[in-house]
Amino acid sequence: MPATSSLTQINSVATNAALSVWNIIGDFVVVLALVAVLFLFAYYVGRGAFVTAVISLYAGFALYTQFPFMSMLGSASGATLLMEKLGIYAGLSLLVYLVVRRVIVSEFLYINVVALIVLCVIVAAFLLALAFTIFDVPAIYKFTPPIVALFSQKQYFFWWFVAPLAGLFFISR
Repeated sequence: MPATSSLTQINSVATNAALSVWNIIGDFVVVLALVAVLFLFAYYVGRGAFVTAVISLYAGFALYTQFPFMSMLGSASGATLLMEKLGIYAGLSLLVYLVVRRVIVSEFLYINVVALIVLCVIVAAFLLALAFTIFDVPAIYKFTPPIVALFSQKQYFFWWFVAPLAGLFFISR
């Protein structure tokens, strides 16, 4: 029986390790997909439009926090409530994007590809901080502890919030 017990323990350790690695890979894929979407958006529509989109995320957040009809969302919970909140935030951010893009049409902004990738990573981190702090995405998708530690802390939200602005300040020319 000791051999069977040892095999059971080895099997348990291997299963837990494989699940931990799988969860970390899953979180990495989520972050990588977000960065890729942001990079492709910036690459295809231009750096000026990308900067406008980043700025519209801030203005959209300001409008979202002051949106007077949040109490009318109803009694939905879980994924439905998350989708309603994300829809309102996305709609308000899109509205700001359209207005700002119409007013500011300059494409004289230069950001090289490496700096653009860095900026996409920073904006992805900002969006994950919003997802954790404002939209309660962890209620729907379970992230690994390192991701939770980085983005769920309320005292870190300010730093994630200002990171894209700092990135724009130092990266754009």
